[in-house]
Amino acid sequence: MKATIAQAREMAAQLLQMEGLSPDRAHTTAHAIIMAEAWGLASHGLLRLPGYVERTRAGGYPCDAEMTVVTDTGPLLSLDGGGGLGHWQLAHAAEESVKRAAEFGISAVGVGNSGHCGALGVYALDIAERGMLGLVFSCGPAVLPPWGGDRRVLSTSPLAAGIPLPGEPAVVDLALSTVARGKIAAYAKSGQPLPDGWALDADGQPTNDANVALTGLLAPLGGAKGYALAFMVEALTAGLFGSLVSAEVPDFFDGSQQDQPQRIGHLVVTLDPEKTDAGGDPRGPERRLTDLADRVVAAGGRVPGSRRSALKTLSDDDELEVDTTLWAELSSMRNGAPRT
Repeated sequence: MKATIAQAREMAAQLLQMEGLSPDRAHTTAHAIIMAEAWGLASHGLLRLPGYVERTRAGGYPCDAEMTVVTDTGPLLSLDGGGGLGHWQLAHAAEESVKRAAEFGISAVGVGNSGHCGALGVYALDIAERGMLGLVFSCGPAVLPPWGGDRRVLSTSPLAAGIPLPGEPAVVDLALSTVARGKIAAYAKSGQPLPDGWALDADGQPTNDANVALTGLLAPLGGAKGYALAFMVEALTAGLFGSLVSAEVPDFFDGSQQDQPQRIGHLVVTLDPEKTDAGGDPRGPERRLTDLADRVVAAGGRVPGSRRSALKTLSDDDELEVDTTLWAELSSMRNGAPRT
């Protein structure tokens, strides 16, 4: 079925407000969810919304969570998210990181004790559209084994970068598993078998069953190299800002753990290109970044995320293709009694 962007965003915002989230935080979260949906990342779009609602209702994402400052040195800010839903918290971290990078040239804003935050490219793009270069990292429940191992130790360890360019920014956004776990959930919901090489069962054996994969293991992207990068992301997020390492994080897809805050860590690093040049070039980073993008296109390629960033210009009247069963489920939730 078709729904306009405005309808989908309002659906998400209303459901979150029904569970006690403030209007501004609900709309910030809804923006991130619908941007992912518009980008074709259904695994981080409306598919996740029932889980966000149920976990909020159960207390796993406290609707009254507040962010508190743990450390503030100026260029470095460490925040405790109080267990709250991660979208509005990471959006705040990105905004604060841009402000501080404009002053200091570089900034790092970490959020510990937070929740799932959706597609990291949403926040990286917002940074790049303000003329800054942004790096965004997060973690989550463990699904990746160490290379050569057979136990879940690391999350999908997502990372994103927003790179300012004339016209549309470049956006790099990927998980360090062969496929995002939310995509496994989408296959499970539709009953489709997984392609070969995506996942392992709990005993480390290859599986094409999406439901088995959700309680099993995901393969690291690029083998040992992907595992090493995932370890790095874990160190930057859970390791530095906490609150739990991925092996301790309550599973988003485990209904018995909905009342438990996930206590995930996020990190935003932002650099101001106007303050980074060390090459003596009058146009500095702007010229070199433009040259880099032009050479990619001249060689027959495309700048990473160029299709994705262009979708930022979509209007409220543009339409999304939404699963009919999922929309009916969301509509039923919206028409139910608000939580008391």
